[in-house]
Amino acid sequence: MNFHDKLIIAIDFDGTIVEDGYPSIGKPRIFAFETLRKLQENGHRLILWTYRSGNRLEEAVAFCNENGIEFYAINKSFEEEQFDTTKSRKIYADLFIDDRNIGGVLGWGEIYQMITNEIPKMKIPKRKKGFFSFFK
Repeated sequence: MNFHDKLIIAIDFDGTIVEDGYPSIGKPRIFAFETLRKLQENGHRLILWTYRSGNRLEEAVAFCNENGIEFYAINKSFEEEQFDTTKSRKIYADLFIDDRNIGGVLGWGEIYQMITNEIPKMKIPKRKKGFFSFFK
């Protein structure tokens, strides 16, 4: 995929941005927030698209805000959208990123590369030396 225009991207929370720990918040998946911040910097609009509601949703939004992500909309196509029984609840987006996709969710580096057609430039955490490395 090589998208030249700015995209609207709907992203699931549990199992996608963070490891699935619902109703708690799981640990962030590796490179999830780095990738989302980079996509926002590139001008893409991010929508949080999750099963969560009420306090659980507020916790997820706050967690994302603490990690540098402010969504264009949350469980809506745009912030001002009002739902009623005459409208579809389906969100309008160019792409959907969800762990429930056929084949599961890809790694965030691969997701970024597919969207931007670039190899991500992210800092890779240094691995600690294991016990057996001292015997080499």
